[in-house]
Amino acid sequence: MRILGIIPARYGSSRFPGKPLIDLNGKTMIQRVVEGASKASLLTDLVVATDDQRIADEVARFGGDVMLTDSKHPTGTDRCAEVLRKLSESYDVVINIQGDEPLVDARQLDQLLQAFTNPEVQIATLASRKIAMEDIQNPNRIKLVIDKNHRALYFSRSPIPNFANAKGEPLEIYPFLRHIGLYAYRSEVLLELSRLEETQLEKIESLEQLRWLYNGYSIQVVETEIETPNIDTPEDVEKVLELL
Repeated sequence: MRILGIIPARYGSSRFPGKPLIDLNGKTMIQRVVEGASKASLLTDLVVATDDQRIADEVARFGGDVMLTDSKHPTGTDRCAEVLRKLSESYDVVINIQGDEPLVDARQLDQLLQAFTNPEVQIATLASRKIAMEDIQNPNRIKLVIDKNHRALYFSRSPIPNFANAKGEPLEIYPFLRHIGLYAYRSEVLLELSRLEETQLEKIESLEQLRWLYNGYSIQVVETEIETPNIDTPEDVEKVLELL
């Protein structure tokens, strides 16, 4: 199976402009992401997809593969689809690797990609049972529910399932799941997803994956205990530097 890893990396960010190029103990964040992701044993190739020449120059400097993409893409999924269309090589699966996780764990990537040994899997993502009541009630922490075959039923910023009628402590009576935003797709499915129209459901929740569910695509959920911190704001940098 040929698997392409794509790292979308935008320069513009409302909360932290230019963050792919910040210095983290002598290496830029994008270099650390590329080096960490490249250790995944199941990846065939790895490329950075960016809309900014400064990021492209930095990736070229340390010897990574990079492609300049349209600056108007609304999501990382759309950016990944453009890369897949432009490459002359063919791939069975594409994994969208977060460009703001400098401590990316290759074992986590391999864990997700293992889902595609099942030929019925169209899309796969990760979830964790490491969730506190604070997370359940925090709209910035995405929750999800799954069916008996570990396929996603729904994602939400609200507590799901709702526990208003639950007797006892919610965390003791139901295995709540917190979504980890790492996705992999069959190549043909990725191209189809990029052509779907935005839905009212995803607008309400501000969650792109609801567009896929609404249109009948299946999302396999892989549970993991591996987590790595991301950098959303300048305040997150110190936390990562401590771990480095």
